[in-house]
Amino acid sequence: MPDSTPLAKAQLREVDASFANEINQDKWTTVQFNPETLKVSFANQIATPSGSGDQRGTPSRQFVGAGTTKLSLQLWFDATAEMPQGEERVDDVRKLTQKVAYYITPKQEGDKFVPPAMRFIWGSFQFDGLMDSLEESLEFFSSDGKPLRACMSLSLSQQKISAFAFRDTGAAPGGGPATPGTRPLTQAPAGSSLQNLAAGLGIGGNWQAIASANGIENPRLLTPGQLINMNVGVSVSAPGISVQASVGL
Repeated sequence: MPDSTPLAKAQLREVDASFANEINQDKWTTVQFNPETLKVSFANQIATPSGSGDQRGTPSRQFVGAGTTKLSLQLWFDATAEMPQGEERVDDVRKLTQKVAYYITPKQEGDKFVPPAMRFIWGSFQFDGLMDSLEESLEFFSSDGKPLRACMSLSLSQQKISAFAFRDTGAAPGGGPATPGTRPLTQAPAGSSLQNLAAGLGIGGNWQAIASANGIENPRLLTPGQLINMNVGVSVSAPGISVQASVGL
């Protein structure tokens, strides 16, 4: 009998302040149980201008600021449940939930304290933002008073409204292998260029090969949220220069 396909688990990952690169892999955490639902809400800052004049009819409204996108979800953790292979059982559920609480704990950056920028991913869904709020409910205790089960309600936000990010799941339509060149993908921030994006990753000399491999016609102005495969190698041969883009999986 063939083995069942492993269930994809959601993950929380730390990213840098620009939300371009994933960092501090030791702080990444995989959820114990996937959420039942993800709630995404969008809001624009709209105001009715004040002033004198004819007030008859419907007043005009103006967009006065950047939009906001929020993600809300619930996660469950249970110290009595079977742990993934390679992980030790714990006697206090907070030893599991502290990995989530890390993302709301402010860190000092210069003279300011800010929470870590984070990325929530689950299959093809990706959301980058900061954790606004975290509520933990401890619901089951051992005989010696240690909490064994917890429900965590998370709220994340980003100060913009951008095109949906569709993360590559590593499988082609129909269940076949992934097409070379589709992962890993980097999301382009608003106002960025391919040259600056490549330079920030330390591969600025490869931007032309990256543009060619991704079919980018205007590398000086990328579409906000555009997904780009930056994992491109360049080979040069003599006497002429032959540029060949090769994509690693």
